[in-house]
Amino acid sequence: MKRHLAGILMTLLSLQSLHALAQTNRIDIIRPDAPELAAYGSYAVGVRTLELLDPGRIDVLGTERGAANASYDRPLTVEVWYPAQLAANQQTGTEYLAITRDPSITARLHGRAVRDAEPLRDNRYPLIIISHGYPGNRFLLSHLGENLASKGYVTVSIDHTDSTYDDQQAFASTLYNRPLDQLFVLDTMAKLAATGSGSFLSQLVDIEQTGLIGFSMGGYGALNNLGAGFSEAAVNNIAGPPNRLLQARAATNPDYRQGLDARIKAGLLIAPWGMNTGFWDEQGLLGVSKPIFFVAGDADVTAGYENGTRAIFTGTQNSDRYLLTFANAGHSVAAPIPMPIEILSSDTPAVAGHYLDSVWDSVRTNNILNHFATAFFALHLKQESESDRYLQDIEQGFTRGGTLGLRLEHGPSAR
Repeated sequence: MKRHLAGILMTLLSLQSLHALAQTNRIDIIRPDAPELAAYGSYAVGVRTLELLDPGRIDVLGTERGAANASYDRPLTVEVWYPAQLAANQQTGTEYLAITRDPSITARLHGRAVRDAEPLRDNRYPLIIISHGYPGNRFLLSHLGENLASKGYVTVSIDHTDSTYDDQQAFASTLYNRPLDQLFVLDTMAKLAATGSGSFLSQLVDIEQTGLIGFSMGGYGALNNLGAGFSEAAVNNIAGPPNRLLQARAATNPDYRQGLDARIKAGLLIAPWGMNTGFWDEQGLLGVSKPIFFVAGDADVTAGYENGTRAIFTGTQNSDRYLLTFANAGHSVAAPIPMPIEILSSDTPAVAGHYLDSVWDSVRTNNILNHFATAFFALHLKQESESDRYLQDIEQGFTRGGTLGLRLEHGPSAR
């Protein structure tokens, strides 16, 4: 354990010397060796924060086993990025105040979006919903939110109540609420995008073309929304929600399959949690028919690799799916933003480790993730068939030797 912590600290010091001055907590760095599609797109980007409220959600934390289910109005904060129309000489860039893995530390992140910019209404843009891990927050994958918005998407990243750095509650709440939060945000975005809604999103979003991005527990929720019903072991898990609440979205429940949202067309899942703990089984995984792009490190000890993400990739036989593997990488590869420099003031090595990988540079893995996310969603949400070449040949778009340590596999649908 001491050797592992020492390794994290050495990586931390190395990153400090190499990147601190260059990045100043920038989420938009594109390295010179970044793959082709990592670069920002042609759209200016606007960003706004919305406060949402889901009335009548079952209150997992307020429900006792064997008693009637309590309910409450569940609050969710979301960050929305979108293609924008900037005024003449309007400067790009904004600052995000992001609570970190150490809740006593707030980081100042810097990106390219413009706060409250006017939307560019030349099109209806596909929707991408971003869901963080446990714990996390809506800024953890903000590099993807901005980047994809610059390529003609509306991206919305969720602060999952009971799952954030400053509001981390019992795990049972996350197990129950994660897929429901994603669906509620989708429904809310549909209302805001409707003609005459009065929202800045009115007529801006193509709700029928929705993609999901999920990291860890975000991937758990997204996998369920893509058609993988929970196992009976998950429903009966002693640490899970009371009163068999997960049964509503279990593979054995016929109402679950009938209620799957057809607006969700594809998912990008980074180290999705649950396979190595029995929350998925063969029956549940066979229910997935939507295309999925999986991302994982083969040294992931949190969600697992052979018994985790790779097993999910193998089991989703009815999905046209991909698996991008980072050699020797752990659970936090690719998804999180680069470690905020404010974390240097934390005396807990695990806080830094939340953002770091022991082998891979964070900016590089962010760039690689942006590249493949761009190709995957262009193919499945925009039907841009030419993007498929980046998914069929990993060398496409990389500099010579740029794929060292990466493996990309394709599993065609058995259907």
